[in-house]
Amino acid sequence: MSMPTHLSFLILAACLASMSATADLNESLKAAMASDIRTDAERARDANRKPLETLAFLGLKEDMRVLELLPGGGWYTKLLAPALADKGELHVAIGTQGVEKMIEAGTLTGVEVVAIEGEGYTRAEGSRRGDLPGLKIPVKNIDLALTFRNMHNFTDSGRRAVNESVFKALKKGGHYGVVDHTKRHMQADNAENWRRMDPVQVIKELEAVGFEFVDYSSLHYRFDDELRYEVGRRSVSGNTDRFTLLFRKP
Repeated sequence: MSMPTHLSFLILAACLASMSATADLNESLKAAMASDIRTDAERARDANRKPLETLAFLGLKEDMRVLELLPGGGWYTKLLAPALADKGELHVAIGTQGVEKMIEAGTLTGVEVVAIEGEGYTRAEGSRRGDLPGLKIPVKNIDLALTFRNMHNFTDSGRRAVNESVFKALKKGGHYGVVDHTKRHMQADNAENWRRMDPVQVIKELEAVGFEFVDYSSLHYRFDDELRYEVGRRSVSGNTDRFTLLFRKP
């Protein structure tokens, strides 16, 4: 076999292996989506949240060490845990009470809860957003960190604490995926938009702590969200425009 032919064979084999791994991951995620541990309300959000496409864009692989921040009620946790169960690891940190209850009840397995260090979530005076003074997330060599619709919960210093902690937790070349409700660029907070974030601001803040901006996705772009109203309003809920950003630790 000549050198060019041999090289072509190796490239083809690598491509086929990658395609097979992707197919296996998708099947695992689809099985998780159909699992009995999910509620009807959670399944109803699948079409809007597009988990298969979103996780593919963010680069999830079945053998990764993944850190999910602020998992809340575990909407994504219930998909990530079984998909990573055989070859990977799932760690969760900050606001993990809901996930912990499911672990204690035996309805959720394969999740490692990371006990954060610091003073915990502290609501800033005169603000609906909070800080995390002294935050440390004692986990290392993470391949992929993820947070879904959470950046808006924090003050500037709170987001910096989260982002710096993620940067330290990731291995070199690791990635950080961020999804949140979109706010109009440079618009000040008000009673309607405070649960939204300016994506340009998010990019600048992450670059400021050392991340490289890799890419964005229009998966959750909604042309009919005017970016004016509270995301929980009946006329907006389930149809908010969300930015989907991917960063890399150099």
